[in-house]
Amino acid sequence: MEIVLALAIGVLIASGVWLLFRPRTFQVVIGLSLISYGVNLFIFSVGGIRIGAPPVLDPAVGGAGAYTDPLPQALVLTAIVINFAMTALFLVVLLASRGLTGTDHVDGQEPEQ
Repeated sequence: MEIVLALAIGVLIASGVWLLFRPRTFQVVIGLSLISYGVNLFIFSVGGIRIGAPPVLDPAVGGAGAYTDPLPQALVLTAIVINFAMTALFLVVLLASRGLTGTDHVDGQEPEQ
């Protein structure tokens, strides 16, 4: 399970970095979103992978080691909301830049052919 999670994180981060180096602004926005998803999975994996463990206190389960750590879950939930707002802001800026410059390239210029 840990290998699959590590590969998923690596693929998301690598794809996001590759998209960051593309010349179009929409590809840059998608790259930032992929990196954010990869970081969210990384935060989950740092919290420990516990399958079938309750996330909240239950009197029937004994000991603190039997629970899932709720802090990474709260951090990832907050990061998802921030990522959604950041993506919406980037898309608005992308549309405004496209309207002002007439191109969607990162540097504002079409490549010479």
